[in-house]
Amino acid sequence: MKIAEIRIMRGPNFWSVKHPKIVVLKLDMGEFDGVLTTHLPGFAQRLEEMFPGMIEHRSTEGQEGGYLRRVREEGVPLSNVVEHVALELQTLGGMNSGFGRTYPAPQPGFEYVVFSYQEEKAGEYAAEAAIRVTTALAKNQPYDIAPDVEELHEIREDEHIGPSTYSIVSEAVARGIPYIRLDKNSLIQLGYGVHQKRIQATMTCRTAAFAVEIAGDKSATKDMLREAGVPVPEGEIVYTLDELKEAVQYLGYPIVTKPLDGNHGKGAGINLKSWPEAVAGFEMAQKYSEAVIVEQFIEGFDFRLLVVNKKFVAAAKRTPAMVVGDGISSVQQLIDTVNSDPRRGVGHEKVLTKITVDKDTTGILDKKGYTLDTVLAEGEELYLKSTANLSTGGTATDVTDLIDPYNILMAERIAGTIGLDICGIDVVTSDIAIPLPEARGAVIEVNAAPGFRMHISPTEGLPRNVADPVIEMLFPGNCPSRIPIIAVTGTNGKTTTTRLIAHMVKSKGYQVGYTTTDGIYIQDKMLEKGDTTGSRSAEFVLRDPTVNFAVLECARGGILRSGLGFQQCDIGIVTNVAEDHMGLRDIYTLEDMARVKSVVPKSVSKTGYAILNADDDNVYNMAKEVESKVAFFSMDENNPRILKHVAQGGLAAVFENGFISIFKNTYKIRVDRVADIPLTFGGRARFNIENVLAATLAGYISHFEISEIKTALRTFVPSASKTPGRMNLFKFPTFEVLVDYAHNPAGMKGIADFLKNVDARKRVGVVAGVGDRREEDMVELGKLAAQMFDEVIIRSDKDPRGRSPEEINRRVIEGIQQVDPTKEYKVIPQEMVAIAYALEHAERNSFITIFSEDIPEAIKMIENFKVIQDRRVMVD
Repeated sequence: MKIAEIRIMRGPNFWSVKHPKIVVLKLDMGEFDGVLTTHLPGFAQRLEEMFPGMIEHRSTEGQEGGYLRRVREEGVPLSNVVEHVALELQTLGGMNSGFGRTYPAPQPGFEYVVFSYQEEKAGEYAAEAAIRVTTALAKNQPYDIAPDVEELHEIREDEHIGPSTYSIVSEAVARGIPYIRLDKNSLIQLGYGVHQKRIQATMTCRTAAFAVEIAGDKSATKDMLREAGVPVPEGEIVYTLDELKEAVQYLGYPIVTKPLDGNHGKGAGINLKSWPEAVAGFEMAQKYSEAVIVEQFIEGFDFRLLVVNKKFVAAAKRTPAMVVGDGISSVQQLIDTVNSDPRRGVGHEKVLTKITVDKDTTGILDKKGYTLDTVLAEGEELYLKSTANLSTGGTATDVTDLIDPYNILMAERIAGTIGLDICGIDVVTSDIAIPLPEARGAVIEVNAAPGFRMHISPTEGLPRNVADPVIEMLFPGNCPSRIPIIAVTGTNGKTTTTRLIAHMVKSKGYQVGYTTTDGIYIQDKMLEKGDTTGSRSAEFVLRDPTVNFAVLECARGGILRSGLGFQQCDIGIVTNVAEDHMGLRDIYTLEDMARVKSVVPKSVSKTGYAILNADDDNVYNMAKEVESKVAFFSMDENNPRILKHVAQGGLAAVFENGFISIFKNTYKIRVDRVADIPLTFGGRARFNIENVLAATLAGYISHFEISEIKTALRTFVPSASKTPGRMNLFKFPTFEVLVDYAHNPAGMKGIADFLKNVDARKRVGVVAGVGDRREEDMVELGKLAAQMFDEVIIRSDKDPRGRSPEEINRRVIEGIQQVDPTKEYKVIPQEMVAIAYALEHAERNSFITIFSEDIPEAIKMIENFKVIQDRRVMVD
């Protein structure tokens, strides 16, 4: 059993629209093909012993233990075991992922395993580990999963966003605000385009840099607070041991030492009562900062007050990691008992962190003359850390409802004084319910980017949704977070439709970003060249801070490779579904291809529209699966599907009586004459009429005025610069040349339909087969070429894609000869040489059609040739 292929989905995809983050694993089952768990003696028992937590896998029965019962009694394929092991390994690694499926692959002996993940690297690692585990279980070989679980823990700590950031993201998602992770750390974009806001940990795009600087300078913070009448401990900044001695003489014991630029309690020494302790604290602090703060130790408990957007929102009492003696157990045994609490995990995976023994811990034990083997007296409390941070095993108790109003006002004044939009204030006092001066407490520190974990998941007390005021601050009231998104897919016409809609949107005054098979465009400027129709390209547009409208072409390849680059769109268009790229990535039938394309309309929001081609059976049937509203378009105004839809109050666009018209209820709205729309070439390019219909509906649904839609349709003039490779027509003195990207039978048939209305004495075609298509597709291309052209020039693509050029050309010639054995054809492998030949040998009143792979170079050659021809005409 081994991996034949692995894909990571990052958005709505062929396998699942509702579960965007999934691993798609194609397994070569090898010797285990057809083997069920019941065929392997003792397998179920070994699986249950290794993964007792799998009792929670309910399977299709919906009952706890349902999956293990199926494994034990009914028998399941080992591919299904791989799925469940991959999910359980992630759970053990601190990443709950509950969705999984298995499917037979088209090839015998292969299976598809699909399962969800939280972090990509973890999902990929879990896939590989699950195969190792399942194989070992099947062969009754020993296997230790501890290293795998440990590795997954490490991946989670490295890759997963922290609990504070996660709480903000979760609150955003709950409000329908989309997000994009911008790096591997905690830099997150909330919202799209011009409406985006950014957070990193608990700092936001509103957090002032100068405020962070002040908060990071403990001395400056203390001075500002003292001037504002806030109680702070007396202290000095020291750089040497001599200065430390002077400070100690002035302040007296006990003292606190901490780095001037420290955070999260790093390098802090607390309650130091002797010169050796002071020196040790000083040296520890200098590991983080040359300047060390020495200040009075304030007796009391450690409290954290949180202020968001100038308002107090929560308070927590923090207790350092500790154990309580029972007169029997050693310190290490007591730590182990505390760590056995299921609420404790590694790092930030759970609400509490396991206590680890580090230098801070051993230092505390040494001071007391203890070791890890020391048995504490019953009831004796032993603090194991010098700070109360949850990340080092501390605990938190919510005290939000206990805090005195004076202390609330003080916290809000401190946040305003320092200038932080999100401010964590560390206070030491005997009782937070008493005004700080009366309790002889003090403000110890002010923190930018304070942790939220103690508030959202306190060990005791009421959890507080402190992320809510953060989102309310960033997106107050009805402040928008999204930009309109129109997604376009289909076999043919999607690039032209995308460009037309983008032109329409720009004409309306929007700052549009769009993606096509040619490149990524921001406000009509190409920023990235290439086939940019995948998820990464979509995110490129949605991340751009200048864009307020997105039009995204979504091709088959991108959907199958990684899914869509967005969770929802407002309008999803499917132009058509035809045979193209069949056999690639196990898509063999037209029905499967339709399922790929249907991902786009299925991702339309419930209030949005799926715009579907009513003349295409596979596209029309997608209406049954979408949750959004539906609008249809058709080249036949009497199409029964259109008439039924409109009679039920639906929306449609049709080609009727020479017009582009919108049907709404019983009304007919004529938009423009097709002959006056340049993209249709006077109505001869019928496939472009379909594209116009879809774009017209998109504009109407987007609340554009009919006059605005009409103007946009008339001003969108196809050309080599505006629509490269899409019906680019060049008129020479004695002949014409058409350049098009059509690379499949459906696209060629559209051109054939156009050529019927072209008056020419001779029709010449420059064509090429594509190596990653089926043999029958290459033959079909040859047949179409023979039907369309009087002379065929066969060229080769630069990349033969797994076949030899000779084999590809042989199939194309086979198709030509099946139609007409006497048909004239030439094989000229290099594309530019083939084009040059066609141009140089062009006869009077001929029409040359070039199906090009390298559109820019082909257009450049034709334009240069035209310049030479025009000069010759002028000389003559």
